[in-house]
Amino acid sequence: MRQFKALLAIVAGVLSAQAWAADYTGPLFDAHLHYNVEAWDGKTGPHPPADVLARLQASGVRAIVANSRPNAGSLALAALPQMRDAGIAVVPFVRLYRNRADYSSWFRDETIYDMVLAELARGTGSGPYRGIGEFHLYDSANADGPVAQKLMALAEQRNLVVLAHVDDVAIDLLMAHTPSKGQKVRLIWAHTGIGGAPVERVDALMARYPGLVGELSYRPGLVCDDNQLCPAWRALLLKYPTRFVVGSDTWVNQRWQHYESLMQGYRTWLGGLPADVARKIAWDNGAGLFGMPSRP
Repeated sequence: MRQFKALLAIVAGVLSAQAWAADYTGPLFDAHLHYNVEAWDGKTGPHPPADVLARLQASGVRAIVANSRPNAGSLALAALPQMRDAGIAVVPFVRLYRNRADYSSWFRDETIYDMVLAELARGTGSGPYRGIGEFHLYDSANADGPVAQKLMALAEQRNLVVLAHVDDVAIDLLMAHTPSKGQKVRLIWAHTGIGGAPVERVDALMARYPGLVGELSYRPGLVCDDNQLCPAWRALLLKYPTRFVVGSDTWVNQRWQHYESLMQGYRTWLGGLPADVARKIAWDNGAGLFGMPSRP
């Protein structure tokens, strides 16, 4: 902790220099993207595949983690030849939601587990599924639900990445359900620290679980008034430069409508980081999770 505070003091001393940094201009890996039924249902909708592709290209996004309600949205993106032609990799995840009712019951619903197994067996147009999620736990105690326990064990056994929208208490509970007790499974923590966990608590969890990766959308307190990282978060990212990723979280259509500005916001504060750290958070860390090239 003393070392972290010393690093924080150093970071605070260079904030004024950051404000003049140029934006990051390299590739982006969107590690938290939804293509839900409201965006496009396969026939109609405000954001058909051509619109999605145009927004990704305009934003310099070269890879996405696709997870959608229902999974048909992710399957559509994974099978889209225009994505491959544009050099955009689609990394498909099995999402646990067939409809909105599943958000509050998936952790105890055995039919969800059966659905996940069936999806994994089927695969996608861009190859096998690479992860499970995003899933939500509005009450951390539900991390002990029978299906939650089985899915965490399955993720480690099959080398699948987990994308979880949970609080810090649930992180510990979920990790306890893996064969390695959280030492081998890879879990992307959506909106890292959501629920109010302070930076110190996030730091402790990062130290405890080597496969924990922080995703930074919707993170209150991440960016200060100058559109650069707040000192405590900047210090944390510098301490764990290989453990953070960025994402759009296009859970509602409004997020699609502002997709380009969301990704530009990342480019602004990434530009205030050392170039090698910015590249890791913007691209390398996401690519490394899935064995993709470090230079797209």
